[in-house]
Amino acid sequence: MPYAAAVITVSDRSSRGEREDLSGPIAAAALREAGFVCDEPVVIPDGADEVEAALRAALTDGIRVIVTTGGTGVGPRDETPEGTDRLVTHRIPGIAEELRRRATAEKPAGMLSRGIAGIAEGAFVVNLPGSPAAVEAGMPVIIGVAAHVLGQLHGDDHRTDEHGAHEHGVDRHR
Repeated sequence: MPYAAAVITVSDRSSRGEREDLSGPIAAAALREAGFVCDEPVVIPDGADEVEAALRAALTDGIRVIVTTGGTGVGPRDETPEGTDRLVTHRIPGIAEELRRRATAEKPAGMLSRGIAGIAEGAFVVNLPGSPAAVEAGMPVIIGVAAHVLGQLHGDDHRTDEHGAHEHGVDRHR
């Protein structure tokens, strides 16, 4: 059974209809192509309270992979990491570091992203910058580890085959 995923776009301008959301649809399409069940992105205004409320709603709906786009910079209303951090119980810093590395390869400002990745109530949550290029660069990272993260959360054996692919619950070494 495929896991449910959600994309939350965090943008004052997009939430007011002043700018089209270009990043959220990229993330949602990538999740669907990877086999996740994912509706269209939810667009919310910037702010830690708004992000926390949207994440809580997704968790209540049983979503197991949540990707946010936007609100990770240093602007006065960029509070996506703060709202996310209110729910994350286990941070996964290596994912956030790799996402920053890839975004920085696209353009130097990518290193300004303060996005986090971690676990909240049995779900895998990742903050991406709002740039479409950063989302395109980051989604392969998220998709590459999402099944492994969810497998570990559900107690699966987390061995990999000789190609590095995750084998859910399979132990070929016995």
